[in-house]
Amino acid sequence: MPVKIRLQRKGRKKRPFYHIVVADVRAPRDGRFIERLGTYNPMTQPATIDIDRDKAYEWLMNGAQPTDTARAILRFKGIYYKKHLMRGVAKGALTEEEAEAKFQQWVEKKEEKISERRAKWEEERIEFQEQVSGTPAVIPEEEEEAPEEEAAAAEATQEAPAEAEAAEEAPAETEAPAETEAATQEPEEGAAEPEKETAPAEAEASTEEEQTEESEEKKKD
Repeated sequence: MPVKIRLQRKGRKKRPFYHIVVADVRAPRDGRFIERLGTYNPMTQPATIDIDRDKAYEWLMNGAQPTDTARAILRFKGIYYKKHLMRGVAKGALTEEEAEAKFQQWVEKKEEKISERRAKWEEERIEFQEQVSGTPAVIPEEEEEAPEEEAAAAEATQEAPAEAEAAEEAPAETEAPAETEAATQEPEEGAAEPEKETAPAEAEASTEEEQTEESEEKKKD
């Protein structure tokens, strides 16, 4: 009995959703099937594919013939790559452990790329909805913290010049008392000098008076 791996359509009008099934060629498209391997949703970006790789590989190795769309899905999920690795094991080029390690590494990279594409598509969808509705864009938490850091940096730069100005003004304030002391000391020195000059003048005047008195007393005598 010929067996095919094909898609079975589900979902409503203009919203298709498919089951990946193994069915007899003589059965209708949406009729009886032997086993269901997974699902396929083409309405998401990228398309969502959920399939049991081990079962699909077993049916492929047992002679099940996939349709064109089913073959593309199996290649996308790495089932044909696993078939290629198992051929290398059969020829002795690889061991089963090495083949399984390579297959798991390939699957991890593939799933990582799919998740990145899905995240990018989600961001584009949100941006489109915001443009249509006119609502402001939602800023992530990391971007909200950035303005706070910039404000803190701006405050630090404003404080730095203020501290520098205060440091420059401090020596001027310390020099001001020295100038006032010099100004206060200068008059004292000037006042002391005339006192020293007047003292000999008074002494000379007193000696002259004494001489005149002596001369007058001699005249009287």
